Amino acid sequence: MANEKKMTSEEKEAKKNEMILFMSNSEEKEHFLSKGNRKLLSDPLDDNNPITVQVLGICSALAITVQLEPAVVMAIAVVAVMAFSNMIISMLRNMIPSRIRIIVQLVVVASLVVLVDQILKAYAYDVSKQLSVFIGLIITNCIVMGRLEAFALGNGVYKSFLDGVGNAAGYGLILIIVAFFRELLGSGKLFGFEVLGHKGATLAESSGLYAFGYENNGLMLLSPMALIVVGLIIWVQRARNRKLIEETN
Repeated sequence: MANEKKMTSEEKEAKKNEMILFMSNSEEKEHFLSKGNRKLLSDPLDDNNPITVQVLGICSALAITVQLEPAVVMAIAVVAVMAFSNMIISMLRNMIPSRIRIIVQLVVVASLVVLVDQILKAYAYDVSKQLSVFIGLIITNCIVMGRLEAFALGNGVYKSFLDGVGNAAGYGLILIIVAFFRELLGSGKLFGFEVLGHKGATLAESSGLYAFGYENNGLMLLSPMALIVVGLIIWVQRARNRKLIEETN
């Protein structure tokens, strides 16, 4: 009986020590790019996308997808915040009291968001102004907090890192697709460069598609069009992958 108690205490101590390692003992036996690890990266890009399947983070799709550049920067920012917050929470998971875990998660995410915001202001000030308060709102993003609560608190550091990168990449992918179509069809530009030609005062002064009478679709620049584009993406995704369609009673 004493030996069993001794083994139990030793196992508990070993479990606590796992948090300071990049991988736990069980993860050390698994290859870095095993099937399970690859699924953590690939599933959020399609079958378990946080926006089109889980319907989270819709607010950002409305607000920052008028142009492609801020959407790409936002996607990179979320990848950085989610990857490192998942890692930190996973390392601390055996030390965080259950009653204050949400507060600890918020502090970690807020610290990383402030760091990202300061980097943007230093190196991409114009984009930082475009994103405005939406960088700060990463702190309360359902996807970020949801993955910390559902995954990072119960898994090792490496898997948590992959989960954070995968879900942030799935989120960023939808932002970029929506921004691509909204900027292209709404203003005829991508990353601020004219790609459909130059629109002059008359057809004679115009070039590209504008010389044939093409007009930009101003509706694409309005916020509701972001939801419509997301809806079309969901429709295409479910038409291609029928198992995502919910069964009705």
